[in-house]
Amino acid sequence: MKINEGIEDFINYCIFEKGLSDKTKDSYLNDLNIYQKFLNERHINKVKEISSDDIKDFLKYRKTKETSNTIAHNLTVIKNFHAYLFQNKLVSKNVSEFIERPKLKKALPKALGVEDIEELLNIPLKDAFDYRNKAMLELTYGAGLRVSEVINLTLNDIDFSNCLIRIMGKGNKEREVPLGEYALEYLNLYLEKRKELIKGQNCDKLFLNNHGKGITRQGFFKMIKKLLEEKAIRKDVSPHTLRHSFATHLVNQGADLRSVQEMLGHADISTTKIYAEVSDYKVKEDYDKFHPHSHK
Repeated sequence: MKINEGIEDFINYCIFEKGLSDKTKDSYLNDLNIYQKFLNERHINKVKEISSDDIKDFLKYRKTKETSNTIAHNLTVIKNFHAYLFQNKLVSKNVSEFIERPKLKKALPKALGVEDIEELLNIPLKDAFDYRNKAMLELTYGAGLRVSEVINLTLNDIDFSNCLIRIMGKGNKEREVPLGEYALEYLNLYLEKRKELIKGQNCDKLFLNNHGKGITRQGFFKMIKKLLEEKAIRKDVSPHTLRHSFATHLVNQGADLRSVQEMLGHADISTTKIYAEVSDYKVKEDYDKFHPHSHK
């Protein structure tokens, strides 16, 4: 089998069997096209001709051009590709099996302190946009939502009777997250004002922009940036910071990691465990800062 045919088979498998999103599929395809070009330049055109040394040489070549994170992603895609070829008997062995992934230093997610959150969410409610902004931020922080999840919410996703929100997360996986009193109160207040934003549009998105259509990712970022400027909060804050803050504050208060994992919609508990590291780091930081015998 030619390499390009193997890539096409693998991508189709990822789409139809694994349900990969368009964004992830495009990322996989981009990595594999770069990989194929490198192999073709070595006059390697068939999947059975690829050796582990070719993969190692490819990673060395990429090291001169890309960051460690990008190379690690390249290798993950290549490993998945070769595992697929082997499992489907398109090659006699998995030549990527024993190639180790580069060890990356995990960057701890940045979370705001509770006081900073309270300041950011302290929005005077004057017009319909204020009510929308308040409800969006309370919901993002109160339920730990991704930006994409917030902007894609519809009117039917809020279950006021059971105090739940239904979310379509990554990989089209649906989850339900409980809503606290703050989020419920300001969602109700916003919905009373939402009709002022409709502008004759027939849009079922929960959060609307000034054209009566669903607010965009860029619109959400601009809204937060404007609030930060108004409040003179000189910190690097994005909508995702609220999600990190949600998880960090839960873990700091003793929440079970499995529960936090479910609420965040993480497929793997290892992704959620980083918030425990944030909590441990904060404990050490507080000790070093406040204990009289922490330093001589």
